Amino acid sequence: MTGERSQPQGRGEGRDGIPERGGAARPDRSSPLPLWAQVHDNLRARLESGEFTTAFPGELALVEEYGVSRHTVREALRQLRADGLVIAERGRPPRLAVPAEIEQPVGALYSLFASVEAAGQTQRSLVRVLDIRADGVFAARLGLEESTQLFHLERLRLADDEPLAVDRVWLPADLARPLLTADFTHTSLYDELADRAGVRLTGGREVLRAVVPTTAERRLLGIDAGVAAFAIDRLGCMGRQSVEWRHTLVRGDRFTARAEFSARDGYRIDLAAGGREVDAFSLTG
Repeated sequence: MTGERSQPQGRGEGRDGIPERGGAARPDRSSPLPLWAQVHDNLRARLESGEFTTAFPGELALVEEYGVSRHTVREALRQLRADGLVIAERGRPPRLAVPAEIEQPVGALYSLFASVEAAGQTQRSLVRVLDIRADGVFAARLGLEESTQLFHLERLRLADDEPLAVDRVWLPADLARPLLTADFTHTSLYDELADRAGVRLTGGREVLRAVVPTTAERRLLGIDAGVAAFAIDRLGCMGRQSVEWRHTLVRGDRFTARAEFSARDGYRIDLAAGGREVDAFSLTG
């Protein structure tokens, strides 16, 4: 025994001491499993069932709910913190751990690799396709003849080993052929393009829109039907030459876009209105 007092039947328990669905299951003091481990396992099950969607109970509430000491609750929370499920800091109430969002700047030439690393996460990729092929659709998007050979790379991008994005890119093969021997599991395409082919993008245009992923895309990204995604189409240029067409599908729950503006410089947003692009507003106008 740990010296913790017996408690009457707790909230969340039904007849015969059986916990109701979604409630707290009081620890079994005859079990060889430590009390803190039983509390940890029950809290984890409640978290995974989505019970705590807006807030997580404080220590005192958990003491009352489980009928255990504060020390036991703290040990259970310590393990939940190690699991990456809650944030429990001294002097502050515990709270749910939310996956860090990857922030992308709008209106800048950025690298998803660099953005993930800047968020303090480890970037890794699973290469799904790496080859040279002819594809008339994407050759046309690059302003090339439909029969032009293209370098094609498809990767599943991971942040801290969790799926973040499906990234597909097409480049003219006569420029990007040296990239066939690159290891894209942990590197930036733009770095490899500069180092191996001497090609550096100088600008381009990009369209970002919210989409509903297909069943296959949801499986790749590890998301359920309730999570949307961002589709990002990019045409990258070197001077006046189009050298990159990229389509990236990013998890909506792990990605945010950021724009900066000022009263002096302003900025312009183009919105698609019935298939027609219109000027949304300008701070200077």
